[in-house]
Order: sequence, then C-alpha cells, then structure tokens
Amino acid sequence: MMKSGGYLMLPLLVASVLALAIILERAWTLRRRRVSPPQLLSQVWKQLQAGDMNADQLRLLQAGSPLGSLLAAGLINARHGRELTKESIEDAATPVVHEMERYLTLLGTLAMISPLLGLLGTVIGIIDAFLVVTAGGISDPTALAGGISKALVTTAGGIFVAIPAMIMHRYYLRHIQSLMVSMEQQAVKLVDMLHGDREVDVADSQRRGAGA
Repeated sequence: MMKSGGYLMLPLLVASVLALAIILERAWTLRRRRVSPPQLLSQVWKQLQAGDMNADQLRLLQAGSPLGSLLAAGLINARHGRELTKESIEDAATPVVHEMERYLTLLGTLAMISPLLGLLGTVIGIIDAFLVVTAGGISDPTALAGGISKALVTTAGGIFVAIPAMIMHRYYLRHIQSLMVSMEQQAVKLVDMLHGDREVDVADSQRRGAGA
C-alpha cells in the first residue's frame, strides 16, 4: 500500500507515528493519580496541623504533581489573605495547564493536515489517470488503474491518521479541563481551611477528587 500510494504516503506514515507517540505519551503523563494524587490534600493538611510544612516540604510538594503545584502556591501566599491566595492559585494554574497541553497542538495539527495530504494524493492520482487517458486513451487499463489506486490509497491513509488523532485530541482537552476543575476545587478547599472560613471534610474532598 505504501508503494501504490506514492511518495505522499511517506509524510502520512511519519504523521501516524508522531500521532501515536503523542497519544501514548499523554496517556501516561495525564494519568489522574499522577496529576491529582487522591490523598494529597489530606496529607498536606496533616503536615500543616503537625507543623511539619517547611520550605523543603513546599518545594517537594510543588515539584511532585500539578495539584501539588497549586496547593504550594496557595500555601506560599496564605499569609496575604484569602483573595490574594486564590489569585496566586489561578496564576499557578496557567503554567500547569500549559504543561498538561504539551504536544496537543501538534496532535491537532496532524489531525488537520492528514486529510489534506490524502486529498493532495487523490488529486495527483486523478491527474496521473487523466494523463494516461490523454497520452494513449484507455488502451492501457493497468496504467489507468494505477492512478486511481494512488488516489484511493492516499485518501484512505489520510483519513486513517486523522480520525484517531482528532478523537484523542478532543478527549485530552476535555480530560485536562476535568482535571483542572477538580484540582482548583481542592486548592480552594485548602484556602478555606487555612483561613477558617468554613469546615471542610478532607476525606470527602479526596473521594470527590478521585471520582471526578
């Protein structure tokens, strides 16, 4: 099929390998337990109550997970008041989202250009078929079939790459949005606990975050 599709099958093959690599890498990186560890908020609260949260612990918390980065931002700015603490969490969320969306722009681009490459191959194949007809009529059906075959194979190849790439691109964007909502809710609950605005059931918070 690679030979019958012509040279445009090579970029489609490269696009398929890149798309698969991005899909697998993001599946590993965006695991819910890695991004938002279910017991992290309760562990942080226990450390705060025990007085064990120092600068080293904050650095470890910040580097440990995206949720830890948000919680650390809230803890660092907790002394500045509730509103500023929330703003610091929102500011910290921006680079977290950017990191979680890494490679997704490329995945979306591959999903868009693959059908176009297939369409280009279709046009080239049809042109080849018409050139055969123009040169010798339809006396050589094998040569005519070669151009049509090239058109069909490249079209199928482009669609074959585009469909899973587009599905996974949309899925990961929705998944990241869901993770961010869950993490921001947990970070806000930490702010509420720090400022004593309301009592928060930490265990219930973790169950909700794990089931989100």
